Amino acid sequence: MSINFQELQDLLGAISQTDITELILKNDDFELTVRKETGVVAVPQLTTSTTPTVVETTVPTAVQTPVAVTNEPPESTSTPAVDDRKWVDITSPMVGTFYSAPAPDEDPFVAVGDRINKGDTVCIIEAMKLMNEIEGEVVGQIMEISVENGEPVEFGQVLMRINPA
Repeated sequence: MSINFQELQDLLGAISQTDITELILKNDDFELTVRKETGVVAVPQLTTSTTPTVVETTVPTAVQTPVAVTNEPPESTSTPAVDDRKWVDITSPMVGTFYSAPAPDEDPFVAVGDRINKGDTVCIIEAMKLMNEIEGEVVGQIMEISVENGEPVEFGQVLMRINPA
């Protein structure tokens, strides 16, 4: 059995939209187990032995923080309000871990205020031990980075916002 990353991503997306709680795929050198209720996904590893090897990793789940709502008017500041309706969101194409730099001891790919071109790498999302470079889809300026280095991210979560120009 051969499965590529896109097929695996499509499969996981399809499973998340159903009531399926467990799926097991296996053959002589590959085993994949997905369990929705436990948040554990088996990571396949190809081996040359006859015994399959399975490593389990925890899939992070979204945590929502309550937001306090007050009836007080917002404080006036010297900075004018930013019109962010034209900003373009860069969202996570998968569940994984956000990394702002190619290695822990290296500078981040981008910082707030940096200008990027279409196709520039802006971060990495690690998913199932695979490093996936995320590229900017527009030319513009980084206006906001919404997640911290090493933070778990969900599919569709906004990673950063770009002012196209």
